Amino acid sequence: MKHKVSKAIFPVAGMGTRFLPATKSVPKEIMTLVDRPLVQYAIDEARAAGIKEFIFVTSRGKGALEDYFDHAPQLEQELKKKGKTELLETLKSTNMDSGAIAYIRQHKALGLGHAVWCARRLIGNEPFAVMLPDDVIAAEKPCLQQMVEAYEETGGNMVAAMEVPRDKTSAYGILDVNEDMGSLVSVKGMVEKPKVEDAPSNLAVIGRYILSPTILKNLNKMKSGAGGEIQLTDAIAQEIGGKEGVHGLRFRGQRFDCGSKAGFLQATVAFGLGRDDLKDDLRRYINEIAAVDKAAE
Repeated sequence: MKHKVSKAIFPVAGMGTRFLPATKSVPKEIMTLVDRPLVQYAIDEARAAGIKEFIFVTSRGKGALEDYFDHAPQLEQELKKKGKTELLETLKSTNMDSGAIAYIRQHKALGLGHAVWCARRLIGNEPFAVMLPDDVIAAEKPCLQQMVEAYEETGGNMVAAMEVPRDKTSAYGILDVNEDMGSLVSVKGMVEKPKVEDAPSNLAVIGRYILSPTILKNLNKMKSGAGGEIQLTDAIAQEIGGKEGVHGLRFRGQRFDCGSKAGFLQATVAFGLGRDDLKDDLRRYINEIAAVDKAAE
């Protein structure tokens, strides 16, 4: 009998150097897309998938991230006093119940695999999800929920996958597909950031995973991979062909790489256009810019 996936690890120990100077004092994960921090999108997605326990792997300087999920009694009281019930409900949705969230320190930046390994004692012998808040996914049904539903059929290990241009494969973990069943694929190999000419496909792994606890035993070996880091991809690859196996899910939705400035800006525009209270003004402004550019040509 398969266990339900109720725990998720959020590796958020990175320094966010691509967003300096903003990230000198503000953790990248609480930078906002429109009016919600990156991490809130990940939390909401996890909740929709049935996640009950949230494990953050952090580092020095992430205190503001921890404060974000705490209650703010004075602010709540002010909103209540002024009758701002809608804002009050929005604020309450950011709160975490006592015991639902835990923070683990990653003292050295040794890679994503190492970050996941740091949370091993809180995972125990249960399947778990890993979510990278940098990957924001706009989808009618949240990506992790799609994965959980597919996992109920397959068990084992599952990664979210999307097709990327062949010349971009060197920036991703790439799947070597055994059997393509449409949205679901069985995997016979995984390669972390291969040379373009060596990539077995253009099906790339992005920042959503459902993993068996065996992965943590693989990470115990502390083997360095691409870039001299402990790669999560390598630990997952060790399960290929075994009892648990590995599947990839072509999720339905649009992924934004908010670890890059261009991706962050694209996501801001996309999510702004998806808001009824913002879309008209924003679209008008975009059209004005387009008209000016066209006239300048």
